[in-house]
Amino acid sequence: MPDVLHLIWQPDVTDDFVQPGHFFLWMETVQPAKPRKPGRHPRQRYAKSLLIWLNEILDRSFAPGFCAAQSLYLPSAEGGPLPSPELLSETELPEQSEWAAWKVDCFRLPSAPIQTINELHYRLLVQGGDVRPGQDFLFWYFFTQSLRSLLLKDQYVPAMRCRRSKDGSAYAFHPGWEFLSDAYDRLLVEAAECMPPAAAPGYEAASILRHCAEVMLHQAIGRAQLTQAALKKLQFSFLPEACVAPRRAPWLAATDPTVAEQWTKWRRRVAGSGGTRSFQLALQVHEPAAEAPEHWPLEFLAWSRRDPSLRIPLAEYWSLPDREREPLGREFGPTFETDLLTDLGQMARIYPALWDALDTARPTGMVLSLEEAFAFLTETSWILEDAGFRVIVPAWWTPQGRRRAKLRMRSSPAGKKASAAAKRADLSLDELLEFRYELTLGGETVAPEEWARLVEAKTPLVQFRGQWVVLDKDRMAEMLAFWKKEGEAGENLDVQAMLHRTADEDDVFEIDPTDALAAMLDKLRDHSRLKPIDDPPGLRAQLRDYQKRGVAWLAFLESLKLSGCLADDMGLGKTIQVIARLLHERSQAGRPAPTLLVAPTSVLGNWRKEIERFAPQLQTLVHHGAERCKNPQAFAAAALDQDVVIVSYALALRDSALLSAVRWHRLVLDEAQNIKNPEAKQTKAILKLDAGSRLALTGTPVENRLLDLWSIFNFLNPGYLGRQAAFRKHYETPIQRDHDPARSAQLRRLVEPFILRRVKTDPAIIKDLPDKVENKQYCNLSREQASLYEAVVRDVEKQLEASEGIQRQGLMLSTLMRLKQICNHPAQFLQDDSPFDPQRSHKLERLTDMLGDVLAEGESALVFTQFTEIGERLERHLKTHLDCQTYYLHGGTSRQRREQMIARFQDPQTPPAVFVLSLKAGGVGITLTRANHVFHFDRWWNPAVEDQASDRAFRIGQTRNVFVHKFLTLGTLEERIDQMIEDKKRMAGAIVGSDESWLAQLDNDAFKKLIALNRTTILDD
Repeated sequence: MPDVLHLIWQPDVTDDFVQPGHFFLWMETVQPAKPRKPGRHPRQRYAKSLLIWLNEILDRSFAPGFCAAQSLYLPSAEGGPLPSPELLSETELPEQSEWAAWKVDCFRLPSAPIQTINELHYRLLVQGGDVRPGQDFLFWYFFTQSLRSLLLKDQYVPAMRCRRSKDGSAYAFHPGWEFLSDAYDRLLVEAAECMPPAAAPGYEAASILRHCAEVMLHQAIGRAQLTQAALKKLQFSFLPEACVAPRRAPWLAATDPTVAEQWTKWRRRVAGSGGTRSFQLALQVHEPAAEAPEHWPLEFLAWSRRDPSLRIPLAEYWSLPDREREPLGREFGPTFETDLLTDLGQMARIYPALWDALDTARPTGMVLSLEEAFAFLTETSWILEDAGFRVIVPAWWTPQGRRRAKLRMRSSPAGKKASAAAKRADLSLDELLEFRYELTLGGETVAPEEWARLVEAKTPLVQFRGQWVVLDKDRMAEMLAFWKKEGEAGENLDVQAMLHRTADEDDVFEIDPTDALAAMLDKLRDHSRLKPIDDPPGLRAQLRDYQKRGVAWLAFLESLKLSGCLADDMGLGKTIQVIARLLHERSQAGRPAPTLLVAPTSVLGNWRKEIERFAPQLQTLVHHGAERCKNPQAFAAAALDQDVVIVSYALALRDSALLSAVRWHRLVLDEAQNIKNPEAKQTKAILKLDAGSRLALTGTPVENRLLDLWSIFNFLNPGYLGRQAAFRKHYETPIQRDHDPARSAQLRRLVEPFILRRVKTDPAIIKDLPDKVENKQYCNLSREQASLYEAVVRDVEKQLEASEGIQRQGLMLSTLMRLKQICNHPAQFLQDDSPFDPQRSHKLERLTDMLGDVLAEGESALVFTQFTEIGERLERHLKTHLDCQTYYLHGGTSRQRREQMIARFQDPQTPPAVFVLSLKAGGVGITLTRANHVFHFDRWWNPAVEDQASDRAFRIGQTRNVFVHKFLTLGTLEERIDQMIEDKKRMAGAIVGSDESWLAQLDNDAFKKLIALNRTTILDD
C-alpha cells in the first residue's frame, strides 16, 4: 500500500489586511513508527526523509529550514490519530472519534505555491511510485488551479480596508486586492461543499477558502511588481503605491477620508456594472465607407438584457424627442442616462482613448484610424468583454468568418494532372496520396503574383476582392516559399503524414473539399459516415448497430494499411466486434494467415469460450502451460493451421522468439494498457512481433498519464506521435502540467482517426442496449489453485464410496463449498492469512481490472459474494489497489451502520464507489441504483437468488443500463454447474432449489464428473 501525501492550509495571525498563510505538506506512511516524543504522529515521514523525497521528485535542493513540526488537528480515537481514508476501510471506521492535536513534520511550500502544487501533482502522476496524493492534496490542487485561471483572466480589482479612530478625527487604511467575478463566487461555494475537513483542520470551510484565495492573489500581484505609474495608467491614482505589496504594508495613517470614499464609490460602480442593470453597454466596430477607407466608426449602443433583440445606437437615442425617449427609459431603467455615463466612464478607464468621446454630454461614438481599429480588435475588445461590456465586431473578424490563408492539397497523380483520369472517383490509395498545392485565401484560389502583392502590403488589414481580411504576412511569405518549392513538382505522402499535415484546423494545410481524398479523411475523423456492415456469415449472434459500425471501422482502417484502437466502454462488446471482423474478412477474401491475440492471463479462457460461442468454425489455439509447443518450426506449422492463436502477455515475452517465427496477419492486444510502460521488456517484445496490421483493445487508452497513449500508438502506428522525448515535450508536459488547451486540441485531432470510443451514455448506444446486459466472465485456475483443487477432489473420491445418507449429502455440500473457495482464492480456502494477491487468482485479477474500468468511467458497482470471510478481504484489496471509496455490508453490520453506508453510497455528490455485499445480507430489501454494474464474484447456483441480488441495482429509480457480470472458473465445477443450469432453463424453464442441496442428489459417478478438474484449462506462464 503506497504512502499518502497530504496538503493543508494554515493562516498566520497578524493585523494585516490579509493575514499571511502557508501550505504545508506532510506524508503519512503505512507502517506505524515509534514516535520520538509523546504527542508525535506515529505514521509520518520525519523531516529528513520527507525533504529527501521532495528534492528527488521535484529535482530541486530545498533547504532544511522549509521543514518544521506543526501542530495539526486530526480525527483521533483510542489515544492515537486515525489513519486517513486512503489507508482505512469502511469496516475499520470506529463508532466514535474526536479531533485532537498531533505534532507532524511538515514542509512549508515556498513562494509561488500554485505552480509548485501543479508541478507536484504532475510529478506524482508521472513518477509517484509508492506515494499517492490524499484527498486534501487533490482538493487543494483543484482549488489552486481554479484560482490560477481567474488570475490569468485578470478578474481582480484594488481593495482597501479602512478604520476610524475612536474620536473620529483620524483614519487609517490598508491597501490590497480582491477577486471580483461571478466565477470566483461560484468557486467558493462549490469548493466549500466538497472540502475535506483535513484540508484545513479546525477552520470553517468558506472563510478559510476566501482567506487562501486572497493570499494567493496578493502573492501574485506582489510578484507582478506593479508601480505607481502603472496604477495611474489604470486610472487608480487615488490608491497608494503600497497596493503593490499589501502583505508588507502597515496600516497607513490618513487625515483625509477622501481616499476611502473614492475607493468606496469606485468599488460600488464596478460591482454595480454587472448583471443587475436592465441594459448592457456595447461598442460596435463598423467597416469604413468606400470613400473614407481610413475612418473606422466605433459606435456606442444600449443592449436590453430583458429583450436581447432590442439594441439601440446612442446616436439614435439622443436624437429622439423626449416623449419617444421615455418608453426606452422605462425599458432600460429609471436611471438609464446616469448609469450609461457611469459605464462609459468605467469603460474609458480600461480604454483611455474613449475619454475624447466623452467630452459631450450626449456621447455617440468615435472614429478610429486603420491602425487604431486593428489594435482595438486584437487587444482591447476581449479586455472590455471580460469586464462585462459587449463588443460587436465585423463578421469577417470572428473565428467562423475569418478568411484564412491556406495551402490547399489536391490529389493529382503524376503525369495525369491535365487529363480526365485525374478526376476519377476510384483513384487508388497511392494515387490519392500524390499531391499538388494551391495558394488559397478564404477558400478562393490566389495566383502567386497576387499573393506576393498581399505579402508586401503595409498594413495587416487589407481589402481583398471586396472584403476585408487579416493578413499574417510572415506566415504567408513562408507559404509562398513552400509553394515555389513543392507546388509545381507535387509531393508524395503516406496517410499518417497527411493526417499530421491537417491535424491543426488553424494550420496552413487543407484538403480540397471536392477531392476524393477529402471523403476518405471525413470517414477517418467522423466514424458516423461509415456504412455499417451486415452480420457476417457464420456469426451466431446479431450485432447491434454500433457494433456493425465498429466492424466497418476496423475494415476501413485496415484497407488503408492503418492500425486502430477500439476503446469502447466495458460491456459494449469489443470481443464480439473482433470476432465478427475475423468472420467478415473470411467472407470477403477467404481464409487469411492467423491472427495473434495477446491478452491478460485472466481472460485467455474467456476469449476461447467467446469464440466457441459466437464463431465455432474458427480454429483457435490457446498457447499456454508447461506442455505448450516450444519448437519454432512445429509451432509455426501448428499456428498456420489456426485462425486465432491466443497467448498471455507473460508468454509474449518469454516465448518472443517462438512467436516471432510467424508472420501474423493481425496482432491484437486485449487490455492494451498492459503496454503502457514503453521501457518494459514485455512492451519491447510485443513491438518486435511481425504482423500485417495491429489492433489495440482497451477501455482506458489513458490510464494515468499521456505517455500511456503514446505507448499504445507506438505499437499501432510507430513514429506517428514522434519520439517519446518529443511527445513528452510537445504534448504531455504542456497538457498535464500546464493545461494547454491548444495542445490538447491538436493531440485530439491527431489521434481521433485511430481511436473508436463509444460510451454507454451516448443516446445512440442507450437505445440500442437492453435494460439489463448479462455476461459471463470465464477465468482459469492458477497453478496453486489447481493443485489445491485436485487434492480436495482426490480426498473426496476416497471418502465418497464409504459414505451414505445424510453423511454423504453433507460431504458433497461441504466439498462444493471448499472447491468454490479454492476457485475464489487460495487464501480463502487455506485460512492462513497468506497474501490476498491477484497473482494467485485470475478471478481476483479480472475483477480488479474490470472494476478499474468501471471507476474510470465515473460509475459505481456492486460486488456479491456468499462468503463473509472473503468479503472483508475483497473490500480492503479493492480500496488499496483502486484507490476508491468502498463499503462492505454483511450479516453482522449494525442497522445504523447499514443505513449510513447505503445513504453515502446512494449520494450522487460522493465519488464513484464499490459496494461489497454478502449475498444473504445484501441480496434483498435494499435499493442501490447508484450502481449500474453488478459483479457476482462467486455463484449461488440458483438463478432466482442471483437475479434478486442483481436487482438491487436494476429496479425503480435506475436511469441507466445495468451490466451484470458472473464469474466462472474454467475446467471446474463452476463451469459444469453453470452448463447444467443453462440446459435446465432451455429444456423446461425449470427453477432449481433455493440453495445448492439439489446438487447433493447426484449419484457418486455424476458427482465425481461434476467436480473433476480439467487440467487443460490450467494456465502456467
